[in-house]
Parts: sequence; structure tokens; C-alpha cells
Amino acid sequence: MIRRSIFAVALGLLTAGAAVAQTTTPTPAPAPVQATPDSSAAGGGKTGLTLEKFEARREKAFMRADTDNDGKMSLAEWTAFQTERKAKGDPAKSFARMDANKDGFVDKGELDAFLAKRFAKLDKNSDGLLSADERPGHKTAPNQEQ
Repeated sequence: MIRRSIFAVALGLLTAGAAVAQTTTPTPAPAPVQATPDSSAAGGGKTGLTLEKFEARREKAFMRADTDNDGKMSLAEWTAFQTERKAKGDPAKSFARMDANKDGFVDKGELDAFLAKRFAKLDKNSDGLLSADERPGHKTAPNQEQ
């Protein structure tokens, strides 16, 4: 008799558990991850040059100027590079602005710091993007030494 009671209670619990499992709503699947908009779509469709792209472009030039491939640029390398580019201005002055620790070389850290400062100065509206008219060389941009 006790066995029948235990069996009936166990069967009732199993049946009730199955009924509850069938009536609960399934957990919704997580929403698909939306891709973040790229810099060209940021800010309501604004387009421009990000700091990362600005640095990448300038670092390519830095690599070309580093003719001995030692990871840093000397004044002689910078002067030769600026002469080859027919750049305006005194290369020694622009080199001195980049050489923050005044050791006679510009390394990647100094270049990155210089470029971030330059980017911030060019980004007149502080939106994190350089629009065409904010970039040096654009016909409406102020004539500034690069």
C-alpha cells in the first residue's frame, strides 16, 4: 500500500512537471549583434578621416623616411625625405617639434604623440573626424605646414 502511494505521488510529480514545462514560454534567442557603424557613417552620415587612418597614412611616410630601417628617424633622414617630397618649410624645425625627448631621433612613440596633437589641432569642430575642409592641402583649408 505504501509503495502504491509513493508511486502515485511520483507519477503525479512527473506529470505536473511535464505540464509546467509545456506551458512555459521558451527563452527568446538573443538578438543578433548589430555591426557598429564605421567612421564614415558615424555622427549621422558624416564622413572624414579618423585619427587611426590619419596616423596610418603618416606612419607609411615615416617608414619611407627611415632609410636605415632602425625604427627611428634621424634629422638627416627627415631632411632627405622632405627634400625628396619638395616640402615647404625648414625640415629642422618640423623635426624639432616631433623630437619630444630631444635625443636627435623620432621614434614611433614620439610620432604617434605628435600626430595625435596635430589631429586635435586640425579637427576644428572636435568631432573626431577630419572633414575635407579641415585637412591640410584642401582648397578651403588654411595653409599650414604638415
